[in-house]
Amino acid sequence: MRKILIISFFLVLTSLSSRAFSSDCGRVSIADMNWDSATLIASLDRFILEHGFGCDVQIIAGDTMPTGTSMIASGQPDIAPEFWSSSFKQALDLGVQEERIRYAGSPLSDGGEEGFWVPEYMVKKNPELATIAGIKANAALFRDPQHPDKSVFMGCPVGWNCRISAGHLFRALELDKFGFDLVDPGSGIALAASIAEAYKRKQAWFGYYWAPTSVLGKYKMVKVDFGSGTDEQYFKECITQNDCAASKVTMYPHSAVDTVVTERFAMNSPEALAYISARSFTNAQMNQLLAWMEEQRADGKDAAEYFLVHFPEVWTKWLDRATAGKIKKALSEIQ
Repeated sequence: MRKILIISFFLVLTSLSSRAFSSDCGRVSIADMNWDSATLIASLDRFILEHGFGCDVQIIAGDTMPTGTSMIASGQPDIAPEFWSSSFKQALDLGVQEERIRYAGSPLSDGGEEGFWVPEYMVKKNPELATIAGIKANAALFRDPQHPDKSVFMGCPVGWNCRISAGHLFRALELDKFGFDLVDPGSGIALAASIAEAYKRKQAWFGYYWAPTSVLGKYKMVKVDFGSGTDEQYFKECITQNDCAASKVTMYPHSAVDTVVTERFAMNSPEALAYISARSFTNAQMNQLLAWMEEQRADGKDAAEYFLVHFPEVWTKWLDRATAGKIKKALSEIQ
């Protein structure tokens, strides 16, 4: 009987020790959304949570609305690293109010960025092209070789939400009065290819694009200033709506991009939550990483390890010294 009690005592101690190790984190599920930046961040979070905090991490497939709905309703997954929340804001706010989920910082400190852009080499040659007034005054630079009487503004493909906003702003800016045609590129690939081709030939280009993307990581572009400031309410209520008369000009507001976590994860893993809340990239940093992913045909795991190896001056600021040391040790073992 005494032996049984001793064995039971040590089993309890072992269990408590195990719980003490995992109580800071335990099992964690992370949503891998279906775009490169979210995949990269999910892989980065997995590496740091596993090697820095002793978490048992599972990556699961995710997408904006299904992931948000599942987190609120069932508490899974624990983390959505890159959640573009504008289209789901009401439901997310209710989930926060009901203490089911939390916002935990932003993975993109600049937010999602949209605008009308021109190549940097054009602006270096003629600085006024950084403004819409300068674009209008130099419309002849953007002539269509096949239609010399027209200038080209490259818009969004049919079916994309940005087709609505870009079209409304094209008309509000009265670009047609300066000889511009609103051109449908046909696809996202074709839109990206048009920038690549312009850069290759050092030709003029003017059109819509967004960040973070690999394209803006590879090709330096300047966002054109409309001189109007940003009216976020008008943008949401009119510019993004099909039936908007679009008589007013506004710059694109930054899109909210949040990291969303479950309340269970936040309560059980405060140290890991501190990292998640601190982890953030500028769009310039993310553009660079996405360009590397594309050039190397790398997956999220490869890109996360590349980032950790080559940019310690960035990620060590997100962690305390001891945890950063664990990450460096883990990296040394896989190189």
